[in-house]
Amino acid sequence: MTQNTFSEQSIEQSVQDLHTMLDMVRWSVSCFNQAGLFYGHGTDNPWDEAVSLVLQLLHLPQELPLQTGDQLFHSRLTQLEKLKIIEVVKRRVEERIPVPYLTNQAWFCNLPFYVDERVLIPRSPFAELIQNQFEDWLTDEEPQHVLDLCTGGGCIAIALAYAFEEAQVDAVDISPEALEVAELNINEHELSHRVFPIYSDLMGALQGQKYDLIVSNPPYVDAEDMGDLPEEFHHEPELALAAGNDGLDLVDNILRQAPSHLKDNGWLFVEVGNSEVHMYSRYPELPIHWVQFENGGHGVFAISKNELVEYWRSVDH
Repeated sequence: MTQNTFSEQSIEQSVQDLHTMLDMVRWSVSCFNQAGLFYGHGTDNPWDEAVSLVLQLLHLPQELPLQTGDQLFHSRLTQLEKLKIIEVVKRRVEERIPVPYLTNQAWFCNLPFYVDERVLIPRSPFAELIQNQFEDWLTDEEPQHVLDLCTGGGCIAIALAYAFEEAQVDAVDISPEALEVAELNINEHELSHRVFPIYSDLMGALQGQKYDLIVSNPPYVDAEDMGDLPEEFHHEPELALAAGNDGLDLVDNILRQAPSHLKDNGWLFVEVGNSEVHMYSRYPELPIHWVQFENGGHGVFAISKNELVEYWRSVDH
């Protein structure tokens, strides 16, 4: 991106020449394309990125009825609104900061969440499982006690509480900073009576607790992928991304700890992303079930308590 685009003179000219929301979106897309940005924190292309950014900065809903949206996109903006959009676009381009960190808002399971650089930006395929209430897996009664392990900003835990309205959800993380964000989101969604942020190194602080369902989106990026991450990802906490050479540093402990914390008919779901390929070599005999997603996504496996118990019995003997 040329510096001239954001020189004082160029900004003054843009404010003078650009009038409508659509003008600002088109201009933003051009800036993004020229800068060669990476998309992967809520959008996957420059148009959707620009639309999301502009709507958020104007305090408008992300989803608009077609006719209303068409009218709004042709509405004129004030000079202050245009300057605000230009300022944020400038930061997106020059600092490669993902939009949710610039606006402090992200969506997961169609729910809004506060995010900042203390937590990952939510983008897990777990959203589809949660919205379907794990229908292919939980065939008996709804879970009453659920664990979200490595909760980050609490998005998965809160979405689980919405999906299972009678459940208590424990939201566990090793990062005190992440738990501060989770608590903020829990309070914002008025779920402090059912979702409980807990400081713990995996399940170390959960002695005696048993769950119908354990969901975990732990750090799982392997060393090779960490080295290749686009600049946008380096704004996210490395603690929540990196997981050793094969991306499975935490998975072994999760698999070993889970049997003691699952009820008899309980299920464990773990997201390992691209490190799925390493699961086959590290656990060739583990009877895991890979979840198939209709809306995109991969790298999430499921395993029941009984399967885990049998596996460790065979391996340890």
